[in-house]
Amino acid sequence: MSTYDHKPMYGGAHYDPEPAGGQVTSLSLYDGPDRSTLVAEVGPATRLRAGVYRFALPDVPPSRYWATVTFTPSEGTQPVKDQSVRLDLPLGLGLVTSPEAVAKELGVPLPLDAEQRDDLLTAIRKAQADVVAYLGQPAIPQLVTRTALTPYWHRDEDLGDPKSWPFEADDLVQVSAYRPRGDGTYDVDFLVGFDGAAIDPVVRYVTTHAAESERNRPGGVGSQGRRVSSVSAEGQSISYESEPTTGQAGALPTLDSLSRWKRRLFAPLNQPARPPWPYSSSRGR
Repeated sequence: MSTYDHKPMYGGAHYDPEPAGGQVTSLSLYDGPDRSTLVAEVGPATRLRAGVYRFALPDVPPSRYWATVTFTPSEGTQPVKDQSVRLDLPLGLGLVTSPEAVAKELGVPLPLDAEQRDDLLTAIRKAQADVVAYLGQPAIPQLVTRTALTPYWHRDEDLGDPKSWPFEADDLVQVSAYRPRGDGTYDVDFLVGFDGAAIDPVVRYVTTHAAESERNRPGGVGSQGRRVSSVSAEGQSISYESEPTTGQAGALPTLDSLSRWKRRLFAPLNQPARPPWPYSSSRGR
């Protein structure tokens, strides 16, 4: 069983209903954007941290689902429906995008059959492998759990801030969830490493390149070969569309567009030896 972490939207902004006595009550899955056919419903959600609530997802066939999250903004108020959610299930495959997202890029109708899904998953893994090789780091973070941690207490402490906990790592750190143990300590789940699924340029690169590789692969999902712009009346000549060059609208993103997230390697600079005392300070800088 997989899980989905939801950030409620209220009044056009992210909102945390629990401090005001509200509750995130249910998640309803539908098989289309009109949300007319209910597939499954689960709830209530568990509050992980400020503004983030976790649902245990039902066991449904792999596909794209449109969801509605129902919550009460505060105690005694009428329920509100958040219809901003769209889920490509199953989650937790270690990929930054989904077969459904690639299929929509190709213009392939949903739902996908088993063979189409497998081919698109393979294309996604290849495109993601290129990103990993370029960035020099995994595109998916690692979940690390530490038990019985005591937070650093401040006047305005934020337990969702990694700096609030005695935990260090030589990488990016995010707090995924924390659970009180009842004795003043907490069990804390940390996400350690680069989270490519949360970076739009990374998701776009993998999605578009996976789609393009399938479009050009003989027998690939949605394959069309080279795009034909015109054919002569007698079929003796064919003109092909030219692809947009880098920087033009519609062009495929390049790996260089991800350079800001590339892992940098640092080496200590060789410093000259200090002159002996009294010509230099007795303390090093």
